[in-house]
Amino acid sequence: MSLPTAFNALQEQLLNAAKKFATDAQPLSEMLTALIQDVEKASSEPLEIFPVCHHSPSSALQMVRRLREKPPKVIYLELCEDLQNTVENLRDCKLPVALQAFAAESEHFSPKIMPLSVVAPITEASAEYQAIAFALQNPETQLVFVDRAVDFVFQWEPPDTKLAEESEEPASDEAKMHGSAVGVEVGSLVPTFDQFLSFLLRNSNTRHFSEWWDEYVETAIIGADYDTYRQVMFLIGSLMRRLGTRNKDIEIDRQRERYMWTTMKKHMAAHNIAPSKAIYICGAAHSASDVAEYSVNNNNLWEIPERTQTKWLYGLIPSSFAAIEYQFHHPAGTVSLAEATWKKNLKVTGLKGFSLNKEEKHTKTKPSPVTATNSTLAAFLTRPPELAIADTEQLLQWCADIVGLARKNAYLASTADSIAIYQTSMLLAGMRNRMHPTPYDFQDAAITCLEKDRTPKKRNIYQLCQILLGGDRIGTVGYASLPPLAQDVYDRLQPLGVNLLAQTNQRALMDFKQQPELLPCSDVLWRLHYLLGDTIVKPIMGDRSLGSKPIQESWEIRIGKYQRHLIMVGYEGVSIEQVLEQRLKQTAFSPQAKTSDVLKATEDSILYARSLRLTQELGEHAISLLKQETGVSDAPQVFERVRRLVHYYRATPTGLPQWIENFVTTGYGHYATLLPQAFADRGTTPEQIAGMLNFIFTLESLALSLGCNRSQLLIGVKQSSQGLDDPAKIGLLWTTEWLLTLRKLEEIREFFNDVINNEMLIKSFPEYLNGFILSLTFAPRISKFVVELLSKLFATVPDKILLPWLPSLILKLRPHAQILQGLIKEASSNFPKSLAGFNNWIPAWSKPQPDMQKQVQLVDAAPTLSESELRIREFLFNYSATTNVLAKLLGIGNLSWEDNLELSENPSNNLSESESKAQQLINTYSATLNYFAAVL
Repeated sequence: MSLPTAFNALQEQLLNAAKKFATDAQPLSEMLTALIQDVEKASSEPLEIFPVCHHSPSSALQMVRRLREKPPKVIYLELCEDLQNTVENLRDCKLPVALQAFAAESEHFSPKIMPLSVVAPITEASAEYQAIAFALQNPETQLVFVDRAVDFVFQWEPPDTKLAEESEEPASDEAKMHGSAVGVEVGSLVPTFDQFLSFLLRNSNTRHFSEWWDEYVETAIIGADYDTYRQVMFLIGSLMRRLGTRNKDIEIDRQRERYMWTTMKKHMAAHNIAPSKAIYICGAAHSASDVAEYSVNNNNLWEIPERTQTKWLYGLIPSSFAAIEYQFHHPAGTVSLAEATWKKNLKVTGLKGFSLNKEEKHTKTKPSPVTATNSTLAAFLTRPPELAIADTEQLLQWCADIVGLARKNAYLASTADSIAIYQTSMLLAGMRNRMHPTPYDFQDAAITCLEKDRTPKKRNIYQLCQILLGGDRIGTVGYASLPPLAQDVYDRLQPLGVNLLAQTNQRALMDFKQQPELLPCSDVLWRLHYLLGDTIVKPIMGDRSLGSKPIQESWEIRIGKYQRHLIMVGYEGVSIEQVLEQRLKQTAFSPQAKTSDVLKATEDSILYARSLRLTQELGEHAISLLKQETGVSDAPQVFERVRRLVHYYRATPTGLPQWIENFVTTGYGHYATLLPQAFADRGTTPEQIAGMLNFIFTLESLALSLGCNRSQLLIGVKQSSQGLDDPAKIGLLWTTEWLLTLRKLEEIREFFNDVINNEMLIKSFPEYLNGFILSLTFAPRISKFVVELLSKLFATVPDKILLPWLPSLILKLRPHAQILQGLIKEASSNFPKSLAGFNNWIPAWSKPQPDMQKQVQLVDAAPTLSESELRIREFLFNYSATTNVLAKLLGIGNLSWEDNLELSENPSNNLSESESKAQQLINTYSATLNYFAAVL
């Protein structure tokens, strides 16, 4: 290829260097020739190509110069074409922000990468923002995004590639602002070929590519003339494309280049745009592409493939310098340093950047004074870099300011440290073959001179350097650019009087007695808390539960700081109530949803949605799921939620709704039917069976009143005892049979007496005990028997037998701490109140129980008592403790129950003293005693 004279001279110098230093000059000379050809190819293209690097202040500065000197008619920009409609909303935003495309679901992509999200961050110190701002301020200039649509971002890159790119969790909340989105950028030049990157950094004494770029490219071209800037960027782009990029990344770049050139050619043909009236802004690596569609000198067009049917939503989200650095794997502080360099050079050159926050008058301005050096690429590459005086002054200012910041953060620093930092910076720059210290040299020098063994306060010297050099900045999306849902939330929270756009935490205190009009604000905050957790709103005081009425609430509001989360919710609906209903239905009607999950969604609908229609729909769905369930894995959760709902509805004026009545009756019959299966199934735990029995016995009175039949339960219990060998389940079953009068307590006591006295069987005692303890939740009266069992165990079993399995007993009791509270109360009522009381104490279960049948026969032999009096007398002796209390309250005195009651020795009215007092009680309060007898 015939090259211009300037490029011939440069090529000759490069080839001579290759022959002198390379062992095999032929491959190197061919590569160098290709680089020069790429520069010539891009420079001679009729459609002016403006090469850029991502968030490069030199690219932004050169863009401002180019647009002010010669405004184009059309600006073609390397950004996803379907993101263009969102740029109009940038007027209302505080940078940095990100253009976003979002899809919650898609049938064409892997579920592993859902939801789909693409972000394109925008900062003021970027060429793309300067171009966008210029086009929006100058309607005569048309802005066209020409890169592939966001749908192709996921079509052309395999999903596993995206999953592999996920790195460790970012250190700060600001770095997480983009979430799991895929980032797209204008002018990515970071090498993806690891071997080339490591070679580049090692030979340049730099730690990462951003430092290399800032030292060897950025500072060199930021003050260059326009032609030199373009040629240098073309050369670097060609170098990175040929040596620094993996093959699979090159293929993706070629697809994008075919797409962009085809789009631009079609647009120019449709709108009759001459190439000289347009400018094409793209990454330097795309400037000298080898695809057939490259250049407007040919008519080659690529057949753009079809997009999928994925429904994409578009908008803006807030961004931050930390989020951009994390998204594109830049070291911390890279974007803030670029912003500082941009502002410094604007001041030095006298240029004024384009900004959408301050509208410029549409008057013709004079071109900025730029010295025309007519320097060629060869002259630029061979001259030494110039040392700017402003850089020295800036370094001196940094050295003084970092010492001031360090002293504010409790570091012992003085003016001498400022001098040491300056000298160390100069020393490091000399060791690294640099003409002047870079910000990275300054950071290393500051850490060397100031850092201690421990950090006095929250920030160390590295963090203070980041703050000094620009720090992080968080963007804000303005009200007018927010989705309708977010605007609605802002409007409804306006009565709180807090700044919802502030980046700091806001505190809202609501007293509903004094300001009942704030109750709707409370509803909005609780709904946001339900959807987003503690991220953007956090309750400090107050809660929301069934049946509760709020009096005062205190909230910490961080909507401005975490605005992205609210915007993401805005993609799901137009109001927060709509999103809440969608989330509840999504949870309830999920294929993996259980009955307890649907009941939770039903309870949440009462608390937050307050929609009778939605609550009834979810409740009926819970009934249908309960009928379909063949297991009882979530029976405890179902019981707890249904019991809470029943108590809540009983306190309402309308009472129980139809769906909760149907659920209780369905659940009673369902669990009664599943009892035999649950007891026989080894996979069903005793806790799950206890949940079933809790449901049955606790809600039995309501179920029976609604038409259920207890015979179904009796049949199920009788069938459950067949072949049962699990000790814990046996304990549950025997308690159930005792409640249903199918088993006597004496039989259970006799069995456990044998267990305690048998060294082989006593090892299973903790399992039996576990079943009885679980039964306390639905049969609290069994607690007396459990206390008896434990007392007998510790009183009779020798230590050599008891101690080996005592840990097992403790482990069985540990999960039931809440249930054991009732057991402890029962034990305290049986045992003496002091240690001295144990000397002559006899347990109630060890005392001889009176033979009630014999007593009844004796009563029958008494000729002086009527039939009703005999029944009352039997009642009094059966409940002697209660009779003593009644006698004491009535002033009759203590009754002695130890007297000989054999009436055969008293054939007539010759009654004992205790019987006389009891007779007096009977005669005086016969009606009351008759009532008690009937009740018991």
